[in-house]
Amino acid sequence: QVQLVESGGGLVHAGGSLSLSCAASGRTVSTAGMGWFRQVPGKEREFVAYRSWRGSTTYYADSVKGRFTISRDNAKNTVYLQMNSLKPEDTAVYYCARRAPGSYTDYSSRFEYDYWGQGTQVTVSS
Repeated sequence: QVQLVESGGGLVHAGGSLSLSCAASGRTVSTAGMGWFRQVPGKEREFVAYRSWRGSTTYYADSVKGRFTISRDNAKNTVYLQMNSLKPEDTAVYYCARRAPGSYTDYSSRFEYDYWGQGTQVTVSS
């Protein structure tokens, strides 16, 4: 069993910054990467960022490139998402997730992740 606990969501003005945290506990797999997704009501959960467990590979959605940064503190077993220059379009519930061990084809697909955090609301006002 893997537990993912998110924190850091809140309300910010456009142009502001916010940092999300995802603390992992339980079983860990060194080959499993971590991702961030976001979702708004009535829409599918969409990919935001991905980082391999050892950090050798990172990917970002085009909509957040240059503004968001995914990182990991191995000592704290925590994954972060630093969000800068926030826009109202970034408003969503943000989720962290562990990519399932095994063979993968698309790091941006929510169906390749097996454990998810509870989600944290990020609201960006105009």
